[in-house]
Amino acid sequence: MLDKIPFFIGLRYTRAKRRNHFISFISLTSMLGLTLGVAVLILVLSVMNGFDRELRQRILGMVPHATISSQSGFQNWPEIAEKLEQNEHIQAAVPYVKAQGMFTHRGYVRGALVNGIMPELEDKVSIMKDHMVAGSLGDLKPGEFGIIMGDLLARFIGVGVGDKVTLMIPEASITPAGVFPRMKRFTVVGLFSVGAELDSNLAVAHIADMQTLMRLDKDIHGLRLQLDDLFKAREVVWNQLQELPSNMRGSDWTRTHGNLFQAIQMEKRMIGLLLMIVIAVAAFNIVSTLVMVVTDKQGDIAILRTLGATPATIMGIFMVQGIVIGLTGTLIGTGLGVLAALNVSDFVAWVEQIMGIQFLDSNVYFISYLPSELRWGDVGVITGSAFVMSFLSTLYPAWRASRIQPAEALRYE
Repeated sequence: MLDKIPFFIGLRYTRAKRRNHFISFISLTSMLGLTLGVAVLILVLSVMNGFDRELRQRILGMVPHATISSQSGFQNWPEIAEKLEQNEHIQAAVPYVKAQGMFTHRGYVRGALVNGIMPELEDKVSIMKDHMVAGSLGDLKPGEFGIIMGDLLARFIGVGVGDKVTLMIPEASITPAGVFPRMKRFTVVGLFSVGAELDSNLAVAHIADMQTLMRLDKDIHGLRLQLDDLFKAREVVWNQLQELPSNMRGSDWTRTHGNLFQAIQMEKRMIGLLLMIVIAVAAFNIVSTLVMVVTDKQGDIAILRTLGATPATIMGIFMVQGIVIGLTGTLIGTGLGVLAALNVSDFVAWVEQIMGIQFLDSNVYFISYLPSELRWGDVGVITGSAFVMSFLSTLYPAWRASRIQPAEALRYE
């Protein structure tokens, strides 16, 4: 029965109305601080995880994980593609032709990257097929000069499916009238939307049409590679270049979008650290709460000691009280954080709709909505860390209570 005394008395001290309301206020603020710190940290890390997921699925789902190209181009790409696909980490190798150009339509001008693709092979290296909002990749026919645009790009220049648009590329064509940029009229046959910056600066056409426009004959610019693990892209490309002709060169997504990924990871770590400090401050507020409780309860402690309670029993009483405060705040914060993380995307979308504003403009950010991905591993680490800090905060006040001598405490009672 003696083993249960610290538990019962500690819970009674937690529930009892104290004479000193200031102590109750400090205890409540400590609990609220833990609750808010845990909830906000879970929410913020979930949002950062969402950005990380969108980067991988949307941005890196549209851009190649890696490319193999040649300064002089190459026509024997089927042989090279077959050789590359023998690598266990390379799932597909697909040819491409690319050009930087400007689209014009009725006075509107917009720069964009135009990729020449093979529609029948595109789904091996891209998620575009799953994000078509009008038309399909199959509408790209060789010789018909059709083009598929991002919906934002089409909106900027005021075109839709079936409209004609002029593409100018920065390569000179010599004509009897002088030197002019190379131009070609395309027909918009489809629109895609991945909810990222690519919607405003990317278009695709059939590879045969781009070869004709670029005067490449049957040549291509390179091969796009789809890997089973995008974080091995640099290693895989380097190893493959050792087995290819010396005129080949490689690139991977870390050169084009690696800085964005690293920025998200760094922000996640720094924000997590800062918010963990907030949790630590709230947890160690328990120290001041328990110190004041110990001072307030010196008479009770002395009576318990005279009745036979050991220092360990007294220490256990106040540890139970501190742990209850910390555990309650942590669990409530975890529940609120999980609930907020699961619903923050819908809530922000609702606020945008009600207020008629957009918090994330796709012209500025790489996605146009607030993503969130709850990872239970993060929740476990946050909850465990908060509880451990709360537990550590109880040790000194509880030890101080166990050192109180009954004679000293009862001298002025």
